[in-house]
Amino acid sequence: MIRLKWTSPNDIGDMQALVQTAIDLEFSTLPPYLYALFSIRPDTNVPAFERLHEVIMEEMTHMCLACNIMNAIGGKPAINAPKYPGPLPGDVDAGLTVHLLPLSEAAMQQGMAIEEPSEPITPKAMAMAPEDTGVTIGEFYERLDKELKALPASAWTANRNQVDDAQFLQGQIFAVNNYEDAHKAIDQIVSEGEGTPVTPDGKGSPLDFRDDLAHYYRFWEISRNQLLVKDSSEAGYAWGPSLGVDWDNVYPAIPDPQLHDFSKEPEAAQKAQLACNGAYTGMIYMLAEAFNGGEGGMGLAVRQMFDLRVAARVALETPLADGKSVAGPAFINLSAPAASSGGQQQ
Repeated sequence: MIRLKWTSPNDIGDMQALVQTAIDLEFSTLPPYLYALFSIRPDTNVPAFERLHEVIMEEMTHMCLACNIMNAIGGKPAINAPKYPGPLPGDVDAGLTVHLLPLSEAAMQQGMAIEEPSEPITPKAMAMAPEDTGVTIGEFYERLDKELKALPASAWTANRNQVDDAQFLQGQIFAVNNYEDAHKAIDQIVSEGEGTPVTPDGKGSPLDFRDDLAHYYRFWEISRNQLLVKDSSEAGYAWGPSLGVDWDNVYPAIPDPQLHDFSKEPEAAQKAQLACNGAYTGMIYMLAEAFNGGEGGMGLAVRQMFDLRVAARVALETPLADGKSVAGPAFINLSAPAASSGGQQQ
């Protein structure tokens, strides 16, 4: 479980820094989730592919909404590229080291560790002992929500560099112009990641606000290779039939390609990685432009996302020197600027 550092803000600059942590956190989940998704061979492992794809699209939504909150309170969103393996942004004790892994039980358990709520439900035939200390992602957002609520109306600026669903992810992204919009965004982020939390008045649920399984439980389904179904037990859910995951039907992608020395690989593999990193670098740049009022909005960033997917397929079908393994995208930002702290007023 990731444990995020929480420091109560003293001013609007501190508040913007907290929102930047949320942006960094949401963006940092994308490469590990994408690596697992890209590693699935075409037209195979459909249930796992669908679940991962839905999680990724929702994480993109969460990042967009966090950027909209930043703009609404006068900040400047930054898109910072993390390193893998490494801790997630804001992890106070670095208790979780995140790796780039192909589809596997380990990759899905890593996803569970990232998304784990403070008190997950315990479906019949499987119990988990929740930790009772620290600040989970959901708790971080709950505290952020309270601090945003305390801001004066003058701290909010309507229609400032907002990205809405006319540009990307129709029906999911919306403009944030005031606290009420921010509260709605945070509720959506927490619900889609963790489901309905356990409270003294309720037993909780693995479903989000749209009655879909939250991210934590989707990863759990893939990891166990079982469907989570409604049940008459106290928890209300139990493990059902097989999901049909075939762990062997994936590309033989090496783990943690950021650590790999590609200078010793065939030229085709080097070119494939360069194309992946170029598309990833372009995506980061275009996202930053879109969230800071640049011309073209999200359209150019979406094009870079498509280019990354195409480049990843080529890389995963290009053998390495050993003749049996391949490498998915290393997710390296070629522009390599000094990491921006974000959150500063324009």
